[in-house]
Amino acid sequence: MKQLVAALALLFSPVPALAQGMVSAADPRAAAAGAEILRAGGSATDAAIATMLALGVVEPQSSGIGGGSFILQYDAKAKRTTSIDGRETAPMAADPRWFYDAEGRPMSRAAAVPGGRSVGVPGALRAMALAHERSGKLPWARLFDPAIRLARQGFQVTPRLNNSLARFGGHIDAGLRGIFMPDGSPPAVGATVRNPEQAALLERVAKLGPDSFYVGPQAQKLVATVNGAARNPSKMATGDLAAYAAKERPALCGKYRVYTVCSMGPPSSGGITVLMILKQLERFDMARLGKDSPVAWHLFAESSRLAYADRDLYLGDPDYVQVPLKGLLDRRYIAARSALIDPAKTMSSVAAGTPADAPPRVPVAPSEVPGTTDLAVTDGAGNVVQVTTTVEGPFGSGLSMDGIVLNNQLTDFDTVPEKNGYLVANRLEPGKRPRSSMAPTIVYGPDGKVRIAVGAAGGSTIIAQVAKALVGVLDWKLSAQDAIGLGLVYAPGMTATLEKGTTVEAMAPALQVLGERVQVAPMGLKANAIERVRGRWVGAADPRSEGVAMDQQGRMAVIQRAGAQPNRPSE
Repeated sequence: MKQLVAALALLFSPVPALAQGMVSAADPRAAAAGAEILRAGGSATDAAIATMLALGVVEPQSSGIGGGSFILQYDAKAKRTTSIDGRETAPMAADPRWFYDAEGRPMSRAAAVPGGRSVGVPGALRAMALAHERSGKLPWARLFDPAIRLARQGFQVTPRLNNSLARFGGHIDAGLRGIFMPDGSPPAVGATVRNPEQAALLERVAKLGPDSFYVGPQAQKLVATVNGAARNPSKMATGDLAAYAAKERPALCGKYRVYTVCSMGPPSSGGITVLMILKQLERFDMARLGKDSPVAWHLFAESSRLAYADRDLYLGDPDYVQVPLKGLLDRRYIAARSALIDPAKTMSSVAAGTPADAPPRVPVAPSEVPGTTDLAVTDGAGNVVQVTTTVEGPFGSGLSMDGIVLNNQLTDFDTVPEKNGYLVANRLEPGKRPRSSMAPTIVYGPDGKVRIAVGAAGGSTIIAQVAKALVGVLDWKLSAQDAIGLGLVYAPGMTATLEKGTTVEAMAPALQVLGERVQVAPMGLKANAIERVRGRWVGAADPRSEGVAMDQQGRMAVIQRAGAQPNRPSE
């Protein structure tokens, strides 16, 4: 009994001082993996990689080395923020009509996702390797140990994984069914699942390095899997994998009040759209209005729909299309867009603006689904890493190789390559990276020190989740935990969706008086954060998720889940 009491005291002891590292992740086993690496002397980057690898084992519906990642890193010694683009790429044999059927018609998303054609060249491992090369401390192989143990020795099925298999088990191939549904039904919550094929694959990559995944027998196996798929076979080549490179890109940074907000730039649309939402709100006294004001949420919705309209029109892979980043963030352009927002009424329609250097474009309806996972890590030296990583939709393409899920990232491209004579920014092209909503973000206070690192999962809701969390922390002075737990008003278009079961649902009548067209619905939300409060790192995790914040000694911050909405979980 004394041992149990001591263990519980350790587990729920207060979050330690800044010198302690911390991990926030969507699963406690993954957070524990990162904490183990911190205890072993690893850097924040080392711990983030170990956490990513473990998430790919215990949360296979959301991420893994068969997918891609965006990594945002803060180097405390150099006082420098950098980002790594590990987004998947289209095969070189792909063409703009990749997702057209035999009759020459655009395929529906439901028809395009299953099988080989939706699979992009995975980028997660290359991104990990580049991050490790830049700021890793421990040997590459050591970072794989926790994930290999989980895969080989087994892990218990959580309610989220059980739910994912119940809803999407019909989408996965025979290899995944043999691991997760050997008798044809989802394993019970608490049942142990082992994935020896995944363990063996991770052991090979740990020993031989990332090249062993992108060149040679493993690459040949991946290509054979997607090209030989029963549905939508691909035309991927081993050269596509061999040529893949993660890219270090400048972090996209901008000011919001006294804070500097840094996030991922294109091909992610997440960072710039979050910045536009915030900067369009800057002229309003959000602090005075507060979190319980329908007017504040109306302003948030109006700013969101303006920013999403620009995002849908202009954002794409900057290596292939002109993206008017400077124009979109120009203070005069932001002021003009913000002037369209009226605290007393809702705009009658919304359209993208015309920033400086904007190429001619026409809007198309975006196609993203809730999915993905997120994590934040700090180490004792003050380095910070924020990562959002994904296989896109739940269980990706449904295809697997050696126990890992292969992504369906290419369905993030817009299916139709041109409209009304204009090329679509996010059209599919050979070697191109699809637009993403992922928005790993680090915010710095006026003293230049990290104030908060935050990111989210859930398709295009990621942008609204991160923007909402930042308004909550920076304007409403909420803790990161409380800001993440706030209900969401999600308005990528004229309809504002109010998160069911949260305080914003009760604001529906007041928002309608302001002219908002509202609907109430559950949302798949999942966010993670670490903030700096009075010289201490404090972790936060979404109460809707199974996520936790854990210091490097394995002590978890208490996440109050009472009243949390267990709605349609983000997979």
